[in-house]
Amino acid sequence: MARRQSGTYRIRKSQQISVVETDRPRSWYRPAAGPVLRDVEPRDIERLLADPSGFLWVDIDTGSASQVALLEKAFHLHPLVVEDLLSPNGRVKVEEHPGYLFVVVRAVRFVSETEDPHDIETYNLCSVLGTNYLLTVHGSHSPGLDDVWSRVQRSPDLLDRGPARTMHAVLDATVDAYFPIVDQLDEFLDSIEERVFATFDQSAMRDIFSVKRLVLQLRRHLAPQREVFGFLTNRPSALLSADVQVYFRDIYDHIIRLNESIDTYRDLVSSVMESFLTQVSNRLNIATKSLTVVATLSVPFVVVSGMWGMNFAEVPLAHWPHGFWVMFLGQLVLGGLLILALKRRGVL
Repeated sequence: MARRQSGTYRIRKSQQISVVETDRPRSWYRPAAGPVLRDVEPRDIERLLADPSGFLWVDIDTGSASQVALLEKAFHLHPLVVEDLLSPNGRVKVEEHPGYLFVVVRAVRFVSETEDPHDIETYNLCSVLGTNYLLTVHGSHSPGLDDVWSRVQRSPDLLDRGPARTMHAVLDATVDAYFPIVDQLDEFLDSIEERVFATFDQSAMRDIFSVKRLVLQLRRHLAPQREVFGFLTNRPSALLSADVQVYFRDIYDHIIRLNESIDTYRDLVSSVMESFLTQVSNRLNIATKSLTVVATLSVPFVVVSGMWGMNFAEVPLAHWPHGFWVMFLGQLVLGGLLILALKRRGVL
């Protein structure tokens, strides 16, 4: 398995780790005629960008300083755009600049390295779309981008669709990565409902809050992306033809559906939490009623025993042989009358 970390590939095999430098960014170049080129030299990127007949796709890893330097040296991007490209927590947005379109979307994945099953990690995936190039910029994780890269590796003819369609494929794969996580929410809620209603596991409250936090995180990252894909779908642009915008409309529909699902799960989590608290209250009422019965039965014994336990010389029935049993029976009768009165009032 290979994991990209800080501009290097860490290749793990038989517990031996070797580090391979990745100063050269991943890239594809589709010329007007001839075979597709892969991983072109950084010094050739600016020359290829000057050829309007070809299509160049360059993927920049922000963990490599030499790759980041290409953003200004080869692509001549605005310094503010470069700053946004390198910001891991920049907001989701789309901006149109002279000659290129700048898009930032928020991607997500489950963190398998921790024991928390509800732990997710979000990261920015940035795209710069030009007339004859596509620039993608990301950090250590980019599963959606890697999926499209593998598809192009198997079939380089996909690059014939042009930079706009390639960007659509990358963004589509990134948004589709939300669906397995949203589907997992359904399994989380089913498990919690079973623990709340079937066994009343009191530790379920912690998982309820974890799932609620997960739902709110997904909603916070998905909601702003509706505006981004609304722009890519409906706003005229020289870099996006009407035929290409139809494909972005499909991603926009996915965003709408994801947001609606998240809102539904948010309501379900709130309902489960309310049901849990209601069960806690009901169990407390049952315990309170049980204690009320015990306390009611004990009142006659405490009162009568206290009265006949006073240190007076003459206490009624004190010298009668059957006085104890008479008082004991009287206490039971008083306790029964008290319980009957509580039932008539609806307390018990």
